[in-house]
Amino acid sequence: MATNRLSNVAGFDDAPFSRTHAGSVPVVATVYADLRFDGVLTGKIEKDGFDAAEKIAAMVSQSRFARHVRLILLQGIALGGFNVVDVFGLHDRLGLPVVAVARKQPDMTAIKNALLSHIARGREKWAIIEKLGPMEPLENVYVQRVGLSSAEAAAVLRRFCIHGRIPEPIRTAHLIATAMACGQSRGHP
Repeated sequence: MATNRLSNVAGFDDAPFSRTHAGSVPVVATVYADLRFDGVLTGKIEKDGFDAAEKIAAMVSQSRFARHVRLILLQGIALGGFNVVDVFGLHDRLGLPVVAVARKQPDMTAIKNALLSHIARGREKWAIIEKLGPMEPLENVYVQRVGLSSAEAAAVLRRFCIHGRIPEPIRTAHLIATAMACGQSRGHP
């Protein structure tokens, strides 16, 4: 797959929420045509739910950007707390490569323990994470990927990491989601 075909991307992040929050969590996607910011998508997923892949797929496929998006970037493997994104399912639904990006290596033992002891459908969620395999270090971040090679993922990261280690579509989705929840943007994903 030529990396120029991966220049139209949608980057997803969730809005911050309190530990006591119950119900839905806003999710924001920013759509980029190469380095040009082209649009925003918004949706909701259930906190600690099991609907992230379905909702992300609907956000993309029902948008005016559906024909143009060629790659999905996620801020981590889970949004809305422990709403683990079924990356293989998302890839199958949209027919697009998916890359989950993390700034640092997650503590997989702690994640497994939390899922198995505190989260509904935790075993199913852990099975999705296990199926993806360990996060691989790539271009100063950690990734899990489906539908593209390590070299292609590295090229995407090099192309979209302009102001730090996190790709611009995820970074701007984070800023917008934070502003929606807090009244102003802050921090980095």
